Amino acid sequence: MTTLPKGHPKLLNAWAFYDWANSVYSLVIASAVFPIYYENLFKNNHRDTVSFLGNDIKATAMISFVTAFAFLWVAFFSPIMSGVADYVGNKKSFLRFFCYLGGISCIGLYWFDFDNLMTGYIFYYFGLIGFWSSLVFYNSYLPDIAFPEQQDRVSARGFSMGYIGSTLLLIFNLAMVMFPNFFFISNSMQAMKISFVTVGVWWIGFSHITYYYLPKGNHNKQRVTKEVLWNGFNELKKVWRQLKQNLPLKRYLYSYFVFIMAVQTVMLVATYFGATEIAWENADQKTMGLIISILLIQLVAVIGAFLTSRASGKFGNINTLLFLTAFWAVLCVFAYFVETPTEFYTIAGFVGLVMGGIQSLARSTYSKLLPETEDTASFFSFYDVTEKIGIVIGMSIYGTIDQVTGSMRNAIVFLGLFFIIGFFLLLRVPKKSLSSI
Repeated sequence: MTTLPKGHPKLLNAWAFYDWANSVYSLVIASAVFPIYYENLFKNNHRDTVSFLGNDIKATAMISFVTAFAFLWVAFFSPIMSGVADYVGNKKSFLRFFCYLGGISCIGLYWFDFDNLMTGYIFYYFGLIGFWSSLVFYNSYLPDIAFPEQQDRVSARGFSMGYIGSTLLLIFNLAMVMFPNFFFISNSMQAMKISFVTVGVWWIGFSHITYYYLPKGNHNKQRVTKEVLWNGFNELKKVWRQLKQNLPLKRYLYSYFVFIMAVQTVMLVATYFGATEIAWENADQKTMGLIISILLIQLVAVIGAFLTSRASGKFGNINTLLFLTAFWAVLCVFAYFVETPTEFYTIAGFVGLVMGGIQSLARSTYSKLLPETEDTASFFSFYDVTEKIGIVIGMSIYGTIDQVTGSMRNAIVFLGLFFIIGFFLLLRVPKKSLSSI
């Protein structure tokens, strides 16, 4: 391992490179190939429900509930893990463990078929836990490796690298799906299963570039004892007390909780929405159309993250976030009326434009509002818990509306209300705290 000083270009690039490694999960598994595979799996078996605990649950609602349950786990345990990580001074080991858990689970999705639905849901569940838990520790490194004036740019660079790297793998996976015979694969469904394996290999393999340069942690070098867990809770209590005394940060977290709930829910269900609610001419057009729309989102998101970074420098972080949340609310309303592939492509382009920007800017804004501290993992656990609890609520609401009304359109437009609420909560962040951001 090479030790580099804070702000060193190689260190910043190594940190951002983890986005290159792990974003293939969020694109191929969460957004593109897996949702198509999942929808085709039930369609090919002439079913649209899952039998669970004696109840028939709509397949799209079931995947929403599994997702919500995984995020509930992350929300509960990430504060404990991050507190322990800060105490023992080895955040990198936690980052590596959850990276491996997620990557291996992606490989396990190869065995997700109609005869092994519960096994498949388990692999999907642990893949989510691995991905989102690793981000707790990855995000917490940002104030450790970058100075405040670098953080907007470095955060945007990470998202941009993630979009580019994941798009490259998705293009390869798309080629396998559309031309399976060229790759000596029996059919498109088999090609999709192989693409899950490529995600796990890519994620684990490229993450080692990040591990090589990232520091171990805060170098406390404490032994792991029975008291460590309780010390982790004590650290979290201390962070909570500081949050209560930091009005700008506390109010920002309130607004973040609401608008990120809607952002992440939309991103997690977008492809399922496109697969079931859009009037595609045939199955081949649907498969090609959905993947093309995801590629469009990824490519436009690179531009969006760059433009957002520039806009925040000119207009300030909060003002830029206000614009983005308002724009998201409008998109949710328009999504309710989308029916044709062309309309779906159009709204996908606009989603990409604001998707990367709002995530990148939300992360760097929080980082700038933090007080001077070495316990960055504990502080970022609050940030991540806020996001995860929001996703639990968002996915649960979405799944419930989908199950009760039988339409994902009603659920997607309902999310627009959260963007409106988030907008007004952002207005409550004290103006005197905005001079530096």
